[in-house]
Amino acid sequence: MNKTELVNAIAEEAKLTKVQAKAALEAALCAVGGALAKGDKVALIGFGTFGVVEKAERQGLNPQTKKKITIPARKVVKFKAGAELAAKVK
Repeated sequence: MNKTELVNAIAEEAKLTKVQAKAALEAALCAVGGALAKGDKVALIGFGTFGVVEKAERQGLNPQTKKKITIPARKVVKFKAGAELAAKVK
């Protein structure tokens, strides 16, 4: 499912226009992104939890040259599915 299909599904389920559904989705994504940028967790009961995890610096290998490289520390977004979502997927 892509973003357009998701907007259409939201519009149908919530009985909104596609413009309203797109605005609602954009606002939700903006709110989630803003919270994650501040380092907060976003927990959606029944769906899952988004969080930010710090990965340490580590050594890697360039596959073309076979030289060792240092992969810098970074932050990544993690998602853990909630019990209800996991049950639907089974």
